[in-house]
Amino acid sequence: MTDRGPGPFRISDVHLPDPYPLYRRYRECDPVHRADGTWYLFRHDDVARVLAGRAYVRGGSPARLPQDCPHLRRTTANWMVFMDPPRHTRVRALVQKSFTPRIVEALRPRIGHLAAELVAELAAELRAAPPGKQAGADLVDRFAAPFPILVISELLGVPKEDRPWFRARAVDLQQATSSRVARRADGFAVADAAARELDSYFRAELARRRADLARHGSDLIAAMMRAEEESPLGDDVLVGTCIHLLTAGHETTTNLVSKGLLALLAHPDQLALLRGQPELLPNAVEELVRYDSPVQMITRQAKEDDVLGGRAISAGSKVTLVLGSANRDPERFPDPDRLDVRRDARRHSGFGMGVHYCVGAPLARAEAEIGLAALLRGLPGLALAEGDDAVRYAQDLVFHGPERMVVRTVT
Repeated sequence: MTDRGPGPFRISDVHLPDPYPLYRRYRECDPVHRADGTWYLFRHDDVARVLAGRAYVRGGSPARLPQDCPHLRRTTANWMVFMDPPRHTRVRALVQKSFTPRIVEALRPRIGHLAAELVAELAAELRAAPPGKQAGADLVDRFAAPFPILVISELLGVPKEDRPWFRARAVDLQQATSSRVARRADGFAVADAAARELDSYFRAELARRRADLARHGSDLIAAMMRAEEESPLGDDVLVGTCIHLLTAGHETTTNLVSKGLLALLAHPDQLALLRGQPELLPNAVEELVRYDSPVQMITRQAKEDDVLGGRAISAGSKVTLVLGSANRDPERFPDPDRLDVRRDARRHSGFGMGVHYCVGAPLARAEAEIGLAALLRGLPGLALAEGDDAVRYAQDLVFHGPERMVVRTVT
């Protein structure tokens, strides 16, 4: 059966600031599309079926890791997101016992304090512009990127002085994603060095806590160590999980906050609605995830022969789920290209579904809600800077979002 519609889908053809018109063409013309040996799914129903079922497995690792990256290979081999049951079930249970909504709820005042501090620093920078020069600051660098690192560091019990180092290592580790190694020749080497340094750091943290666990009893590392006593998984899993929690929530939450604000600034009516009714923010976060997902694609492998949308999927086939397209499917979300913070956006696929549903989703929601509230409250005249270069997207469609977003305040 030959492909129909607008031709082979290639990530390099996607217009990063707005991939949705291209998604729509495939969703309408060839929603189960084969290109370069990979199946791409563009409809919500197909994506949801794969995510929620057991006929497709995650497996593997981020990109094909070369043999000369031993630290990266060992680290990612112990990431829950790359496991399948039954091992995935055991590791997920370890995290869930320690990473509960109750823990996240208890952390909310501290998250609010961290957000307020960053907003105050951002506001001071905007006020400090020399006379006659328009004030501007990079929201990604000053707020959206450091904010989730500060939060997860707080949760893990990482000392404040180590947090800039943590942020740099998290960024370096992301260079191993498949969409980035194609653009950076030393991407694997950079990521492997970061994995080695983070591995050493967390092994030292485990040793420190074992020497005096009672003193460190309130942070997530100590909680996982206690939970692991019932079902030992080993230090490799504990260390890999710590690194995974650090990195998994970093870039995704950065993109959620920055793209969420970008969407609100582009829809002044919705921004005004949230300013007047901040109690809508929890619902608004779900809509912002749906409207412009921080992760646009994830990959699965067919465990058995299957049929999707009338197309025969052979066992072993690589299947890419285009979450950004699924979340704009009019069959699931009427008028999907319209941002509506009152919309019932439940069943979006932005946090996944099924056994791989994002275990950090409660924290991501809290961070986005609290972070956006702090920005709207602390910077009432917030606007994008003038000029075509105010927003620059990272060259990455998987972890999708601006790497630079210059903002200003207007009166």
